[in-house]
Amino acid sequence: MGPGNTDTRAGADPSPCHEETQSLDFDTECEAKMTNSAENGAGGSSCVQEVVKKKRGRKSKKEKEDMEKKRMLDATAMEGGVSEQRPSRRRKKDDAIGEFEMSDIQTEYGLRGRKQEMMPKVNRKKPKCGEEGPLTCHQCKRNDKGRVVNCTSCNRKRFCLFCLQAWYPHLKEDDIAEACPVCRGNCNCKACLSSAELIKKMRKNAKTFEDDKVELSMYLLQVLLPYLRQLDEEQMIENETEAKIQGLSVSELNIVKADFSKDERVYCDNCKTSIFDYHRSCTKCSFDLCLICCRELRTGQLVGGADPIEWDFVWQGRGYLHAEEENKNVKQNASNADAKPEVHEWSRSRWNTQSNGSIPCPKVDDECNHGFLELRSVLGQHFISKLVGKAKELVQAYKLQNVVKTPDNFCSCMSLDRNTDVRYNNVRKAASREDSGDNYLYCPKAIDLQYKDLRHFQWHWEKGEPVIVSNVLECTSGLSWEPLVMWRALRHVTNTKRGQHLDVKAIDCLDWCEGEINIHQFFTGYTNGREDWLHWPQILKLKDWPPSNLFEEQLPRHCAEFISSLPFKEYTDPLRGALNLAVKLPDGCLKPDMGPKTYIAYGFPQELGRGDSVTKLHCDMSDAVNMLTHIAEVKLKSEQLPAIEKLKQKHFEQDKRELLGADQDVETNVDMLNNLSSTINGLDKQNSVHVMEHEGGLCDGKEVDQFHRPSGSNEVAIANEDGLSCGSELNEVDKVKIKQENDLLFGGDASEGALWDIFRRQDVPKLQEYLKKHFREFRHVHCCPLKQVIHPIHDQTFYLTMEHKRKLKEEYGIEPWTFIQKLGDAVFIPAGCPHQVRNLKSCLKVAMDFVSPENVGECFRLAEEFRTLPINHRSTEDKLEVKKMTIYAMEDVIRKLEKARSGLAKVPE
Repeated sequence: MGPGNTDTRAGADPSPCHEETQSLDFDTECEAKMTNSAENGAGGSSCVQEVVKKKRGRKSKKEKEDMEKKRMLDATAMEGGVSEQRPSRRRKKDDAIGEFEMSDIQTEYGLRGRKQEMMPKVNRKKPKCGEEGPLTCHQCKRNDKGRVVNCTSCNRKRFCLFCLQAWYPHLKEDDIAEACPVCRGNCNCKACLSSAELIKKMRKNAKTFEDDKVELSMYLLQVLLPYLRQLDEEQMIENETEAKIQGLSVSELNIVKADFSKDERVYCDNCKTSIFDYHRSCTKCSFDLCLICCRELRTGQLVGGADPIEWDFVWQGRGYLHAEEENKNVKQNASNADAKPEVHEWSRSRWNTQSNGSIPCPKVDDECNHGFLELRSVLGQHFISKLVGKAKELVQAYKLQNVVKTPDNFCSCMSLDRNTDVRYNNVRKAASREDSGDNYLYCPKAIDLQYKDLRHFQWHWEKGEPVIVSNVLECTSGLSWEPLVMWRALRHVTNTKRGQHLDVKAIDCLDWCEGEINIHQFFTGYTNGREDWLHWPQILKLKDWPPSNLFEEQLPRHCAEFISSLPFKEYTDPLRGALNLAVKLPDGCLKPDMGPKTYIAYGFPQELGRGDSVTKLHCDMSDAVNMLTHIAEVKLKSEQLPAIEKLKQKHFEQDKRELLGADQDVETNVDMLNNLSSTINGLDKQNSVHVMEHEGGLCDGKEVDQFHRPSGSNEVAIANEDGLSCGSELNEVDKVKIKQENDLLFGGDASEGALWDIFRRQDVPKLQEYLKKHFREFRHVHCCPLKQVIHPIHDQTFYLTMEHKRKLKEEYGIEPWTFIQKLGDAVFIPAGCPHQVRNLKSCLKVAMDFVSPENVGECFRLAEEFRTLPINHRSTEDKLEVKKMTIYAMEDVIRKLEKARSGLAKVPE
């Protein structure tokens, strides 16, 4: 018998053969758990039938003829008084119910028996919902588990009780009978999870979709035209320089067209920024130089493509991570992936331009000996200039003016004050800045969003404010985001390459080093927790699982679910978002990886001080939306608590010892540690401090565990990443609630998942100044204290704890928007806003990048900022190519508006 078959003989072993018998088969594990549960509880229920009846199959014409001959032979034998015994026959396979075998027990064929065999067929109606029968469960493809629930919507699919309990615990039998998971679109069986039909349909619709909202194209034209003019002006300046070099007029210039294909990404060999059109290329070798580097060379200030740097993170043995004495015998430099081993092949110091502005190639080798850098174009000599001309013509035709910002009184959020109750007004208080109107964040519910809310979103978005859309999962089909469900889907797709997905790369948040771990072990720790050799909580983060460039291929159903759930699709839809510039790149053009990407990490409510589950302070080059799709609460074991308390004390002593040895800011650091000492002495094992709400009772709660209880009654102690620290005075919060030691939930809200801090763009200079001043108070790889800062934000080596945020406001008067992301919350992060995240529970987040027209200028600025980093820095490469996006977006907009102008599309009045 094949997989899924069962023997109907009494006493036969009902256990089926499985094609996968590894211990990692979670289907079998879950079914075994359900079976044990049924044996302990519902095992004796009369509604579960252990042995199922066989269903008659239809006979072919040939079988009917053979049967007639056998009947005649039987009749002849009976007339002669001979009783003939025949072995039973094998029944043909029925795809709907699987294979069955007839019993080997011999049957006497008398007249009575043949009469029964030749009786007219009964009227076979489709079984009604709840009827028992030999029916196969759609989820497990088995039919030996007893009663199944039939779907009355499709009248085809059915699910056994065991699978319903294991995989759809939120659905009742009546729900399944009304519409099964297949009809609901959230079936998580292997076949449905690996089906790409939905995402293919979405892509097909996107190709045939033409945006009929011309007003969105007009909006893009208004916003993007200034940036297109900027690019055109840069090229005009280079044309004038080239004309001077050749001794010609600008009109006589003939720019050589570069031989690049659309699917090729071209970078400047000096600063690694992308080349989208005009550039200079060596006539003898393949050296390419962007226009910005050309301009800097001529002014004698070449900033882009700084010399490489070396990161000084030394491995001092495992014991050093928990403040044990360093082992001098194991010291070795870390192989840091943030600093790629790349060096310049030429001397930047001796690279100068000629008096007429021409630039020699800096390379000196057998192939090229200071060849000439020739001006070339990728798109064509007058491509951008022609676009600008067409855009100006359309602006006049549609009587468009410069973009007029909506007045502040457009949004009711501006009128809120600290005494306003806004719990139900689609806003969330996230800061307490004095004399500021941006303390509240726009936070609508996904189920209430309408097209008119797009303007409200744009009003906040163009100001560079984050937006939080809640209850996003309520607008989906309900597909499970359980990590094991996703893993089952991935395993089914990549079954032929099993070894490639059983081991994954994870980052240990204690030493920020990468290692391999079995995926089963990782997900076990996701729900149950892990600890290291000293019983310290081990917190891991999955690195790029599944790879974002393979997310759609390996998890097609989850990819479609995520895209369909995105709010404000005009911006976020990666297939046809009218205001998403990333969508405007033409087919055949090499496109940047915009996601979706998954972020899976362990987490605890307590701020441990070291090894916290954090995403360190960084700044994305594009806009992003981050959705929390799954959380799991993991509580510390009681036997871990004394060990954690002891290790915290050791960490504090190590911090004090190493900071005292620093040369700079010793006095400041010692004062900070003296404050920490009072916190250590005031540890209270009986209670935990629960910070419930900020001013007005409007902010999300923050939990502080029993190790952070202050000695004084007017302070809230928080542990930071470099040791314990003393928190702010109670005037920063309105309520402090003392809870029991075992109550680790935030505000009693089980949906809370991650703590976010997002800084305003205008506060970035002061934030950088603070980090440069206090950088020695932070640790990174191998728990080594930081010894240098290349760029305080782009290095991604800082996480500001509660204490650091308090000091930041005290010293520089700035603070971030701080809020808690709940299950189903989609957080919109504008480009250029530094942010950090700490997971309060084990979290699974899915994120998508996009490029909005309002933030194109910020993307331009970041691209130029990244090119000034050392060439081996993690952020130096321009992977977004926002300038190329802008050009193709304008080309698309002009095409649509010209079509509308010709009367082929509806033009808004």
